[in-house]
Amino acid sequence: QVQLVESGGAVVQAGGSLRLSCTASGRIFSIVDMGWYRQVPGKQREVVAIITGRGDTNYENSVKGRFTISIDNAQSTVYLQMNSLKPEDTAIYICNADIQTGDDGERWHGWGQGTQVTVSS
Repeated sequence: QVQLVESGGAVVQAGGSLRLSCTASGRIFSIVDMGWYRQVPGKQREVVAIITGRGDTNYENSVKGRFTISIDNAQSTVYLQMNSLKPEDTAIYICNADIQTGDDGERWHGWGQGTQVTVSS
């Protein structure tokens, strides 16, 4: 019903910046919320930032002041601007979305495949 495609992951030096994008396609009536999680091998997946379709945001403490999440509802795309990157930000960043797929209130909730972010010291 809905697919999520991420882009923007790369290798960057500490202190650098990256912008991740995640675009939803398919049967989309409205976006409830979209967000970014990250996962390091051997550790639990953790939330990085979430934004609602109305633009309300929530950030994990360690990224506050460095990362900014934004949404383009018309393009069904969420962005994560990451500044002042640190080696501990290295992870696979995975997009998540909660989408209303019809005017009957039906919802779809799923994940993208992830994009690798590596921050070298």
